[in-house]
Amino acid sequence: MMKKNICNALLFLLVCHAFAQSSDQKNEKTIKTNKNAAMEGLYKWSELKVSTSEDRESRKLLEGVSPHFEYLEIHATTQFPGAKPSTAHANEDIEECIIVKEGQMKVIVEGESKIIGAGSVFSLMPQQMHSLENVGTTNLTYYVMRYKSKKPMNLERGKVNGGSLIIDKNDLVFKKTERGGITDYFNRPTAMCENFEMHTTVLNKKGPSNTPHSHIETEIFLVISGDVEMTIGDKEYKGSAGDLFFVSSELFHGIRNASETPCNYFAFKWH
Repeated sequence: MMKKNICNALLFLLVCHAFAQSSDQKNEKTIKTNKNAAMEGLYKWSELKVSTSEDRESRKLLEGVSPHFEYLEIHATTQFPGAKPSTAHANEDIEECIIVKEGQMKVIVEGESKIIGAGSVFSLMPQQMHSLENVGTTNLTYYVMRYKSKKPMNLERGKVNGGSLIIDKNDLVFKKTERGGITDYFNRPTAMCENFEMHTTVLNKKGPSNTPHSHIETEIFLVISGDVEMTIGDKEYKGSAGDLFFVSSELFHGIRNASETPCNYFAFKWH
């Protein structure tokens, strides 16, 4: 009888130990998943870590998963004058959106080239050869957003809706509004998004762009100039030129000019 009781006790301890290990592994997996989620909030340019090499420097903003993307990464690269062009390559299953912050960029995609400046955008489909080069006499700085959808990639959808786009800011039309103005860049499906919309907004005076709201799309606000205030959920933020706000899907948010001096910012959203 004693041996039987000892065996039962040992069996009970083994089961408890296995359950504890399973719980710990589950918790570790949960923590890892939460840690890898792209966090909503403010990413300040002045606080980004800078990594420098011989002819360029880089700044990492965010990386993780989001409601619509299984992979999302945003960084900024600065090519010094005379820097070697980025190595020509094609992304197998990654789409990119590149925004020029300063300088002159030569974009080469599938053998076609174009020179664009600050405020211009390069929307890149997967599986297309491309490279970027500083062709100016000052620093070339640009933001790179790389992403992969949770849904299957649809190359044909991307092609019929314009494919890769090189958008020169100088070719766009500024539309005046009561508060300032808007410049539309694109509003279309892509290989990775059912829809991706981008525009810039100018607010001439202190006050909101619109009434705070929420929507299914995840949205990014990138400040070009001026000072802004941002509500995201139950938190308040202040940002200036170079700063980025990340607003996850369905989060209540609103942006406003923080002063009587005009502000200008990119707003782009997708689902």
